[in-house]
Parts: sequence; C-alpha cells; structure tokens
Amino acid sequence: MTSPDPVNPEATNTDAAPTCPFGFGGSLTRHAAGAPTPGARPVASFQGARDVLRSEDVRQAGFGAELLSESGLLSRQPVLYAEGEEHHAMRRDTARYFTPATVASYHPMIAALCDDLIATLLRQGRGNVDDLSLTLAVQVAAQVVGLTDSLLPGLERRVMTFVEGGDPQQRPAPDGLAGRARQVLDQRHLLAFYLLDVKPAIAARRRRRRDDLISHLIDREYSDLEILTECLTYGTAGMVTTREFITVAAWHLLRCPDLRGEYLHGTEAERHATLHEILRLEPVVSRLYRRARTDLTVDGQPVPAGTLIELDLRSVNVDPAVTGENPGALCPARPLPRGVQAPVMAFGDGHHRCPGAFLAIRETDTFLRRLLIWQDLHLEAEPTVTFNEVVKGYELRGLRVSTRQGRRHAGR
Repeated sequence: MTSPDPVNPEATNTDAAPTCPFGFGGSLTRHAAGAPTPGARPVASFQGARDVLRSEDVRQAGFGAELLSESGLLSRQPVLYAEGEEHHAMRRDTARYFTPATVASYHPMIAALCDDLIATLLRQGRGNVDDLSLTLAVQVAAQVVGLTDSLLPGLERRVMTFVEGGDPQQRPAPDGLAGRARQVLDQRHLLAFYLLDVKPAIAARRRRRRDDLISHLIDREYSDLEILTECLTYGTAGMVTTREFITVAAWHLLRCPDLRGEYLHGTEAERHATLHEILRLEPVVSRLYRRARTDLTVDGQPVPAGTLIELDLRSVNVDPAVTGENPGALCPARPLPRGVQAPVMAFGDGHHRCPGAFLAIRETDTFLRRLLIWQDLHLEAEPTVTFNEVVKGYELRGLRVSTRQGRRHAGR
C-alpha cells in the first residue's frame, strides 16, 4: 500500500528556483516511501549511511537475509547475504560479468531487444512502459545469469511472484492457517521457477559451459539449491529494480519536454548524468537494513550490538551536506563533492553496492533513446504509485503511452 513520505519537506521543496542551470521538477514517487520499521535505528544522513554500509561490523539484514540464514538450508550464503572474506571472494569471482567493458559487450543484445519492443509498441499504437521495461529487464538479466533455457514462456510472470507477496519477515506465522497457505503458495512458485527455468539452465550448462553466472557457479561446485538461490538474488533483484527505474525515468522524461530534449540531444555522458540524477531523487530501493554485530557509533550516537539499522535512502540522497541547495530539485548538472557518486546512495555503497549499476544505466539509456525519439509519442496515462514491502521501494503500474496511430484507432 502507499505510505506517506517521511522525507524532510524542505528537502523535497521544488518551488524555489534551483541554483544549477537546469531544474526539472522533483520526485514523482515521494508519497510512496514506506513506513519506518518499528524498533529499528533510523539513519538519514549521507555520512551515517556511508559509515554503516562500509563497516565490517554489520551484516546484511534486508531482502529476507536473516530469515534465510536462520533456515540453515545452505552451506554457502548467496552473494547478496554473505559477509567477510567469503563475500569479497564471491564478488571478485563474478565482477567480470558487470564491468563497464563487459556491459559494453552486451550492447548489441540489449539494442536488439529494445528494437523489438519498440517495434511492437509502434505496431500496436499504444502500450504500458512498465510492461515493456519488465520484458526488457527480465530478458537482459536472464542472459547475464544464464536463465535462457526455460521449458515454458512466462519467466517474467514467475519472477514477479517473488516480490508480490509482501515482506517475508512480516507474513503470518507458519502455524496459522494463513501462514500455512502462504508457505504452500511460496513453495509452488519456487518449484515452478526451479523446474521450468533454473533446472533446464543448469542441465544445458553441465553439457556445455557458457559465459554466464550459472556456468561459473557450476564450476565452483554449487549445488542446485545454491544455484537456485543465486538466481533468485542476482536475477530477481536485477530484473525487478531495473524495471522500476526504466519506468520512473521514462515518466520524468515524458512529463517534461525540455528534459526530454536535453536528454535526447545530449552526449552519452550527459544522458547518463540525467539518469543518475533521476535515480538520486527516485532510489528504487528506498530502505536498506543492517544488523550491528558490535557496539557502534553512527552520527555521533551509540548503536548497541544487535540493533537493526534502517538506512532511509530517500533522505540520504537529499542530504544538503552533499547535494547542496535545493536537493529535492532534479538537476542533471548538480555539483557533488569529490568522492560522492552521481546517484549518491541509490546503488548502495561499500562491499554490498549493487554490482549491476553499469548494466542498469546502459540498459535504461538504450531503451529510452529508442522510445523517446518518436516525436508523436504521447503520455496517455500516468502510473499508479504504490510501495512494495519486499523490495522496500516504489512500484509503478500503468504508465501508458501511445502514438498518433494508436490515438487515431482509439477515436474510431
């Protein structure tokens, strides 16, 4: 459900003229920020968030990490949840799939997928950007991970079932009727994903390795269950978050002709700067969680061992200490201090920083350039904005666009 935005009103005030050369409005999703977690220690400053995310004295506590750790099912934790040297080794081993050079090599594949999607949209005359972005995000992530041998179509639908059931750590207790029903449904979804998508991919790569994540995991002697879990974390996280980012970036550009023009006529660096600034204002994952392993000091305040720490990325990304004046304004030319990346904390930070950052930006840019170049493309309906408790971020549904041909057919 949609929740009020806890961000400081001054931080999101877009009425004042920005001091940068361009000012293109503010956040479109700020009213879907989610409620703070009861009992968690909130962190809303950039420096506090950076200190926590770079600390070796905390462990991952979001995305169901603690639930999985307590299950005892896996001998090796997925890369999203692992800590210490185990995590560092896993990131080093898989880094080659997400370097700028490797991402550039994916470009022909991404471009071909985008061309097909835009061609379909133009033939039909109208469509939802969020549906197109889901198809693109799932197919690109599937190529990188290795989920390319599914027995039946519908990978997009199967992936979405894992993020549409609510926060797994806040569901009904398993001994209740609702809890047992939820468990059965979850197991059915997981079994379908394994049998239809993951198992065929593993079998194909046992016969012949390819340059993808599943082949790498087989070489490392991961079990089928461990590979399934990595596919859920790497694949699902990349698919779902990229879908939302493509959609929110398209929404901003469609609503503002001046921004759209600056984007389309800009260099690659300028276009990426625009996308990074949109992401700063609209972090897809708005809350990150860590559990303190030892007594810590964050923002000058003591944090006892065992405390759940909640990083509010919406507030962190508009911290005036790093973003300057009018931090709630969308300004692609915004100057930032040395060492602060353009999206600020939207991709996280430290050893758990999103490995797919380059890929997400490249994918989004490739799609949006092809979509927005059509001058008769029209924003027909703005999306509904809700909050997803699994991802801890906004969901956009129903961003509908049409071409002149589509509007002509609708008027008959």
